[in-house]
Amino acid sequence: MAAGYRLACLSLLFSSFLLGCGGSGSATVTPPTQTQVATPAAVTKAAQNGAQIVSLSTTTSGASIYYTLDGTTPSKSSTQYLAPFLVTANATLKVYATLSGDTDSAVSSQTITANVPSATLVWSDEFANATGSNQLPDAATWGYDTGNSGFGNNEKENYCAAGSASSPCDPANPNAYIGTDGVLHIVARKPSAGVYTSARMKTQGLFSFQYGRLEAKMKLPESQGMWPAFWLLGNNIATVNWPACGELDVMEHINGSNPQNEGFDWTQGSIHGTGMNGGTQYHPAGFSATDWHTYGMIWKKGEVDYYIDDPTNVYATFPASSQTGTWPFEAGPQFVILNLAVGGSWPGAPDGTTVFPSEVQVDYVRLYTN
Repeated sequence: MAAGYRLACLSLLFSSFLLGCGGSGSATVTPPTQTQVATPAAVTKAAQNGAQIVSLSTTTSGASIYYTLDGTTPSKSSTQYLAPFLVTANATLKVYATLSGDTDSAVSSQTITANVPSATLVWSDEFANATGSNQLPDAATWGYDTGNSGFGNNEKENYCAAGSASSPCDPANPNAYIGTDGVLHIVARKPSAGVYTSARMKTQGLFSFQYGRLEAKMKLPESQGMWPAFWLLGNNIATVNWPACGELDVMEHINGSNPQNEGFDWTQGSIHGTGMNGGTQYHPAGFSATDWHTYGMIWKKGEVDYYIDDPTNVYATFPASSQTGTWPFEAGPQFVILNLAVGGSWPGAPDGTTVFPSEVQVDYVRLYTN
């Protein structure tokens, strides 16, 4: 009897648990409610000479958007949308959005007409200024990295957004401005002992592209600890981190003439990816980085080339087939960065010979079709 009584009690307790402690009828398990992710919308904006800038969005908060441009159905293995991107050829854009716990959106489709000829200018910032006073760079094109985290290179500078009044930044002495000369000035300053400010401008989240010929006409500083650069990072740095996102260094330059670079002046073009590092110096006789030069990159599928002053003057070629590690430059669009670092692992710290203020001058940044 005791054993039977215990079994009866256990059975009653289990039934009460299933029925909500004393409810009647059979137990019902209600599955969580699923909603369908909103179908993404595509908006195109004219760039230059027929090129289009595409922006994608969904009203479902937190959803991830994936797309293709060849008419195939997108999936999670397709390119993830992370920023507006340039389209220069006719394309069939297909897009969908997904969110864990919800049903995937429907796939939307849109035809993009952008049959741009080869060697055509499709995007640029000319840094024009006809106002009679210094102006801040276009906020629709350029954002900023900020702070003094060292940026992975033990750098010394505090990066300031344009017009920032957050100490030690000073809006009366901006680190990035377009002068009345129609030139972008990126300025490294020393507002007090051991304190340095500068700017790191980027198109991240605002503009990106994949493949083409990108160039900037620049004049560089030469002083101990100065590290100007013109470079790109993959939009997917937000999801796969560096170096898996890929890095394309169109131009890097440190210090100027010194024993480290064997007494001659030089700049360098490089590529970086997971397990992959390559760099080539440019140092012809009589070259001076303090003169105006055009620094350029030709990015095509499976290869990156760097040139100076003329696209036919290619001094570095990086084919994917000859690189070690993982080639990341087919994964999707990249964004553009212009900056002037102070100090760091490569150039070393500024010293008593370092000139402040020092500046990078940029006449223009231009992108052409291949």
